[in-house]
Amino acid sequence: MKKFLSASAATMAMTIAFSSSAMAETWYPYPVEVWTPPFNMDSPRSKTDYEPLAEASQKWNLCVSFPHMKDAYWLGVNYGITEEAKRLGVAATVTDAGGYTNLNTQISQIEDCVSAGADAVIIGAIAYDGLNNLVAEINENGIPVIDVINGMSSDQLSAKSLVSFGEMGAKAGEFLAELHPAGGESAKVAWFPGPAGAGWVEAGNAGFLGAVEGSAIEMVETKYGDTGKEAQARLVEDTLQTYPDLDYIVGTAVTAEAAIPILRSRGLADKIKVVSYYYAPGVDRGIARGQILAAPTDSTVIQGRIAVDQAVRILEGKDYLKHVGPELYVVTQENYDEFDAASTLAPNGFRPVFSVK
Repeated sequence: MKKFLSASAATMAMTIAFSSSAMAETWYPYPVEVWTPPFNMDSPRSKTDYEPLAEASQKWNLCVSFPHMKDAYWLGVNYGITEEAKRLGVAATVTDAGGYTNLNTQISQIEDCVSAGADAVIIGAIAYDGLNNLVAEINENGIPVIDVINGMSSDQLSAKSLVSFGEMGAKAGEFLAELHPAGGESAKVAWFPGPAGAGWVEAGNAGFLGAVEGSAIEMVETKYGDTGKEAQARLVEDTLQTYPDLDYIVGTAVTAEAAIPILRSRGLADKIKVVSYYYAPGVDRGIARGQILAAPTDSTVIQGRIAVDQAVRILEGKDYLKHVGPELYVVTQENYDEFDAASTLAPNGFRPVFSVK
């Protein structure tokens, strides 16, 4: 690994990495943070440039489990994982549990996939604790399990490719707190962190609330819910009925996307501002069009790619980073032209891939 030098070097590396259309060949090196000791988000972090293997030594079979494919955030993960599987020359079977209320579906899908002969399993978990027994069973059979994006509490995991959603929430909160510092103009905020019980949601909620504490932000409502667009739209509409004098709607990427037409139809687009605490294509368009103020990016595509590389390295007995995630930064209307979306979003027109042969 080459040592990471500076934030400006990171920006330059990302610009070089994504300026070419040959994304599959040039996504690396990529600036990341490494947690040591691993599996503790409070551990000290070091910075480095991630470089994957050139290819796998054989056609390993990977099982990949997603909570759902209902929003474009997971489409980006799907793109990263399946493209990296193709680049490395391994097979992958991808499953979709259908939503954050379907933990039993996710468990049964993973069990079926493992029974079909998976060499390694990559899981975007529906629940922080709910898959721990399954992870232990898979691990007992000598099959590595990689935790991608959402986070799991199991100590039987082989690796994690993810960022701190606590920091994602905090970055959104810090953005607002800078606009409304203590003693400044107050602002009423409705907060939509996502589905209750998901590890990333609980972390994001804690990070956001911690960041706005002591500022002039007034939290008037917190509403949890599935990240389907219809579910988030209902939550936004219900909140506007109760709090028509809001200043900000802050929440998931789906919340932000759903809020835009609702605010426009009610004539509130100039009064109520929107912030997302993670990135997706609708957020990207919203920022470009001046409809969304800002959103931190966790380089979703890269997290998926790294998870595949970790799995292959483990299977081949090669050195690997046990707990790694891309560096976070906030995309705003002011710096949007400097943001290269290839780290975070699937290409336009990309459709979910469920099998890589």
